[in-house]
Amino acid sequence: MTLYIRREASKLWRRVCTEITTEIGLLADNWKYLLAGLLCQYIHGLAARGVHYIHRPGPTLQDSGYTLLPELGQDKSYISETVFTCVFVSFVLWTFHPFIIKSKKIYTVLIWCRVLAFLVACQFLRVITFYSTQLPGPNYHCREGSELARLPRPHSVLEVLLLNFPRGVIYGCGDLIFSSHMIFTLVFVLTYQKYGSKRFIKLLGWVIAILQSLLIIASRKHYTVDVVVAWYTVNLVVFFLDKKLPELPDRTTVLLPVSSKDRTKEENHKLLNGNGVDPADRRPRAQVNGNGGHTDNATNGA
Repeated sequence: MTLYIRREASKLWRRVCTEITTEIGLLADNWKYLLAGLLCQYIHGLAARGVHYIHRPGPTLQDSGYTLLPELGQDKSYISETVFTCVFVSFVLWTFHPFIIKSKKIYTVLIWCRVLAFLVACQFLRVITFYSTQLPGPNYHCREGSELARLPRPHSVLEVLLLNFPRGVIYGCGDLIFSSHMIFTLVFVLTYQKYGSKRFIKLLGWVIAILQSLLIIASRKHYTVDVVVAWYTVNLVVFFLDKKLPELPDRTTVLLPVSSKDRTKEENHKLLNGNGVDPADRRPRAQVNGNGGHTDNATNGA
């Protein structure tokens, strides 16, 4: 039993090392895209922080969702955040599953380049909309009488640049149309819908997305319009942007040159971005499972 555990642990370690080597090569070619995507996440947070300074509390607007859905109340508002956190953590773990599971279809670096592209495009549209018109926030801390509804003038530039993290992120006001939580949720669900392989998880993802929408409204964190606009905007952005971006190489079908020594750097770059090379110089790739050169024909991803 001990020998079996050691042997399997050795296989797993070799697989992890092989995957790290592969992903480092991809990271070297794509780090600029990842860095730009992460920088845009910060800029989006900065924009959301900025609109809080010009937010003016007022009476909650008439909303059909508020009429149909009972209010959860402040003591239960954590439920929607808990669901979102589970979705976020689960998706991040799934993108790293190639490091431990040998039947894999995605490259972690490339999938995050794609996800960040979707997020940046949606967040750019979001910033335009919530700066165009500021609505009185429906959340409890954004209502008239709350000390957090209006932000005093900042005492220093650092107070703005550091976003007063994490308090400033949790208790933001004014960045309503459209919901940032729904942007992340729908981008993650749509990405798994295309690159995941478990039908049950795909169905569960859509159910959770609908549940998340209802919880956001019931928690009075957004108006119904914020959620509705997110649903069609994110789906349209992902649909059109997905057609413009190069397709990700499928690890179960990607073709490599006969001789890796003869492969040029340009051909490597094309392969990593989902583009093929000269058909005369290709052969079916045998997937290496990190088991000392043995091949694995498994085609099921996580």
